[in-house]
Amino acid sequence: MPPNEHDLAYLWDMLDAARQIQDFIRGVSFSKYSDNKLIQSAVERQLEILGEAARRVSHEFQEEHPEIPWRPVIGLRNVLAHEYGEIKADRIWRIASVDVIDLISKLQPFIPPIDE
Repeated sequence: MPPNEHDLAYLWDMLDAARQIQDFIRGVSFSKYSDNKLIQSAVERQLEILGEAARRVSHEFQEEHPEIPWRPVIGLRNVLAHEYGEIKADRIWRIASVDVIDLISKLQPFIPPIDE
């Protein structure tokens, strides 16, 4: 079953946030990331947006698509928003540089191409 209009909007927000994360860390090493508060903040903000959008996707759609790691994505958003003192740069880096790539590949099939 394809996503409804609301789910599609949230899925698009998730994909957009994930792509922005990729843009922010393109050509950046972990060392540079860990020394650059601006990049860290940008990545963390997009992870928050990604998680908030995931939280708003209907439970029906989430249940139909267990290949998307809904709980970890939403859980990370909660940590970033509420337990920001516990954020580990190496964990966020791994998520941004590895997990986000996998997530993008899982989200892309749900987003119809834009007619140019």
